[in-house]
Amino acid sequence: MSHPVPHPEQALWLSQLGVRDVELAFADVTGFARGKTLPRQAFIDGQQLRIARAVAIQSCIGEFPDYRFYGEEDPDVTLLPDMATLRQLPWATTPRALVLCDCVDHDGSLSPLAPRTVLKQVLQRYASHGWTPVVAPELEFYLFAANPDSDAPFQPPALRSGRRERGFDSFSFSTLNDLEAFFDDVYRGCELLGIATDTWVHEMGPSQFEINLKHGDALALADQTFLFKTLLKETGNKHGLNVVCMAKPLAGEPGSSMHLHQSVVDRDGRNIFSQPDGSESQLFYGFIAGMQRYLAELMPLYCPSPNSYRRFVKNLAAPVNLSWGVDNRSVGLRVPLSAPQARRVENRLPGCDANPYLSLAASLGAGLLGMEQGLQPTPAVSGNVFLQADCGDALPRTLDAALARMQQGEAARLLFGAAFSEAYVAVKEVELASFHNEITAWERRYLGVLA
Repeated sequence: MSHPVPHPEQALWLSQLGVRDVELAFADVTGFARGKTLPRQAFIDGQQLRIARAVAIQSCIGEFPDYRFYGEEDPDVTLLPDMATLRQLPWATTPRALVLCDCVDHDGSLSPLAPRTVLKQVLQRYASHGWTPVVAPELEFYLFAANPDSDAPFQPPALRSGRRERGFDSFSFSTLNDLEAFFDDVYRGCELLGIATDTWVHEMGPSQFEINLKHGDALALADQTFLFKTLLKETGNKHGLNVVCMAKPLAGEPGSSMHLHQSVVDRDGRNIFSQPDGSESQLFYGFIAGMQRYLAELMPLYCPSPNSYRRFVKNLAAPVNLSWGVDNRSVGLRVPLSAPQARRVENRLPGCDANPYLSLAASLGAGLLGMEQGLQPTPAVSGNVFLQADCGDALPRTLDAALARMQQGEAARLLFGAAFSEAYVAVKEVELASFHNEITAWERRYLGVLA
């Protein structure tokens, strides 16, 4: 695999902008940006950079699983820039640029451990059928005051009036206006990073917001989502704010999701979920059935932490089921009202804490298996699914249970191969061991008084 160099116009742009250096970045399994930096001229000249293969599976606590999951000799991978993603960094005080990279093993193949590779594998499988997924993520997040004490609860920032929001401003403009400087910088950052945004709204929680990205190619939208979450954090730091993408940062308040709208088009750009007469196709039903069959096995990829499962609380608009229905927000798999050419399935299960590459790979992969296997979904439901007695029984309710389900099932290995599937479980076991080693405030509060 040859190492790319910038196009002449890109090299000229870097020089004219006065870029000092370029970050060669990729997302690890948690969704953190990792990589190395090159001086501008070295990047223009095509200098190669290598990084430890294990970095892609670094846990959120900074530890690694056993070496057998990434190679006994702790080998390197080459960082292969995708020049189409070269962008100016909005948050840099000295002009700098960023380019997203694939991780390439010594044999020239994409490393199976890298999340971008995992999504590419699923998309290549779609391409073998002549299909292309079209996706649109919706991300919710909280804006909190700076929080130097990680043991202290989060609290909304003080606004111009001096008050702190208590959660009554959903779909209003008041807090958006109060935080105008932050959002202005986010808008400018999106323009520099090539992130195509759509709707912005104040969500139901105190200082909780949602941004919808415009629909498009799945890999491009995964790249944009990864960059957007990084942009939020960096812009928040600039304004003394703490942007939190946890699934459930506040007890008793709504969690933060990353809903995924998904459709699939053929080589002629026609939506394969619709027949020529506008009715639902068998592939549409197969896609839904695949999600119903396999999403429970893939849950650690879109609900990746113990905190993810705190979001699934009945009657707080978080789906706890694999039911599907039309224009019904109590189901996990919602089909919005639309024209036949825009028919799509909204997966409401992923949290905003999910890695966008892995979340899309799991969701699109489950749907793909359903179409390939000709599966049939359960009947569409109507009414409030939250009120049904068996609501949520099909889904694991803890990360421990979800990992066990993933290991027992076949979906992860069918879609992503054994190398990634086993390494991912190993990473989560490292994180779970750390999590279970913590003594919580609840334990001290209620168990500390027992005789």
